[in-house]
Amino acid sequence: MPYEFYYWPTIQGRGEFVRLALEEAGAEYVDVARRPKGMGAMTRLMDSAEKPPFAPPFLKDGDTIVAQTAAILLYLGAWHGLAPKDPEGGLWTHQIQLTISDFVAEAHDSHHPVGVGLYYEDQKEEARRRAEEFRESRIPKFLTWFETILARNPEGPAHLVGGRPTYADLSLFQVVEGLSYAFPKATGRALKKLPKIAALHDSVMERPRIRAYLASPRRIPFNEDGIFRHYPELDQ
Repeated sequence: MPYEFYYWPTIQGRGEFVRLALEEAGAEYVDVARRPKGMGAMTRLMDSAEKPPFAPPFLKDGDTIVAQTAAILLYLGAWHGLAPKDPEGGLWTHQIQLTISDFVAEAHDSHHPVGVGLYYEDQKEEARRRAEEFRESRIPKFLTWFETILARNPEGPAHLVGGRPTYADLSLFQVVEGLSYAFPKATGRALKKLPKIAALHDSVMERPRIRAYLASPRRIPFNEDGIFRHYPELDQ
């Protein structure tokens, strides 16, 4: 049976990391909330599950429900060859993904530093300060760490872990895509010094299933409702 994937139907957000893994794996899945009455189905499952997810995204595989992006990818990686089979390699891939989750949270907080329940317009001044620190310090710090991992991979700098693509590679691709949308100036400057990340991004984009997905209507465009938002005043 196809996987049932649950996430907000109009944004990429944290769910996009899961979508990329499902697409690369060639897995059959239903993006439930994007279907008619899908939001109601998502809400009912959250309300009725014995082990309810705190929030989307979550994945249903038969009777198994897995929530949290990193946990979903850990689950899919094991089933679809998107992570090393040895425990040490699988754990290392998971650690990288958790760090990506931290990075994504900081990207979100660059435009919502005070509270997620407030509009951006209610915290613009605070966002200017937070975005400056994110641009000047946090983007380079995180990306330099990923560049170092690529350089130290004993099987070559084409991948973060081992000698074949993992879900961590797909997720780093998505981070670069999101940052390039939200902070094109700052991200462009950073990537000039990080050729291995730039090469990984380009190689993921050219993978046949990913390329087909990016060109399809299944790929939701970036917008100012998701995690990665472009406010020109925040990108200097």
